[in-house]
Amino acid sequence: MRIYRPAKPPTQSGRGARDWVMEPEPAHRQQLDPLMGWAGYGDVERQVTLRFPSRDAAVRYAEQHNLAYTVIEEQRPAWKPKSYASNFAFNRPLNVYPH
Repeated sequence: MRIYRPAKPPTQSGRGARDWVMEPEPAHRQQLDPLMGWAGYGDVERQVTLRFPSRDAAVRYAEQHNLAYTVIEEQRPAWKPKSYASNFAFNRPLNVYPH
């Protein structure tokens, strides 16, 4: 089982609550259906996804049910505060003209 926190979708703004997800490791490669051309898996376990409010809750559930798990730590991007006024600063490299 993999325990991770999925990335925020590009259509979502803000820092909304995102749940931690537990899902099984893929056992088989994706296969193309010869008739329709859809991608699919051979195992049914890939359809099961459990959601938890915190990392600890997911780990606790896996340990209570004797499931082997791997925790993938989330990588948060560095937040850089920006100001609209900085677009018009005199010391900005784009506003310095050579004489």
